[in-house]
Amino acid sequence: MDSPPGPLTSPPPRAHEPVRPIRRASLHDEVTARVRDLIVDGTLVAGEPIHEVELAGQLGVSRTPVREALKVLASEGLLDLLPGRGAVVKVFTAKDAQDMLALIALLEEHAGQRAAAAGDEEIAAIVALHERMREHYARRERPEYFRLNQEIHNAIVRAAGNPTLAMLHGILRARMRRIRYIGNQSPENWSAAMAEHEGFIAALAARDGPRLARLLREHLDNTWPRVSAVVAAADRGV
Repeated sequence: MDSPPGPLTSPPPRAHEPVRPIRRASLHDEVTARVRDLIVDGTLVAGEPIHEVELAGQLGVSRTPVREALKVLASEGLLDLLPGRGAVVKVFTAKDAQDMLALIALLEEHAGQRAAAAGDEEIAAIVALHERMREHYARRERPEYFRLNQEIHNAIVRAAGNPTLAMLHGILRARMRRIRYIGNQSPENWSAAMAEHEGFIAALAARDGPRLARLLREHLDNTWPRVSAVVAAADRGV
């Protein structure tokens, strides 16, 4: 006869694993970010193929991380991967840009209504981003200004607390990065965009959802006129 099982005992405590340091950004991430910036600022021209070997040499890396970066950027809609041509910088027609901006405006207007109810810390963090962006504007540091500009819009959408909204917004904003960037090339356009940011951030800080939604919508509605003033012809790809 089997003896009855003994009393259950807890397993001996495990030694705590050492805290692992935060991993620095991988080479793949760095290369992806650099190539994305080259697309956004127009160094890599819309409609032109990307020569992987040449680009790898310019970045001082092997061809492999460049190839992987191009796949990521194609998934973001910034590139087309074409048989026999490799990666080509995506061309958007005027209608493409207007259609995407119209949808982004709807999404941000909806997000603005709800973001005003976010927690104090989250709103304070967005206001702090805006203050940093204002400093870059004062110094005319356009790439740094633009990166924070994008972060602010994304943060307001996240503050709405709707992951599906944030996902759709992220896809569209990624595709529109280059077009949004060229919209602030002239000093007048940049100044107007900065003034609009001041307005909707003040609405956010005051937790005025209807005003925030309206000002975000107006800000997005004003984007295409700014972009079309830079593009030589309305039907030209950008």
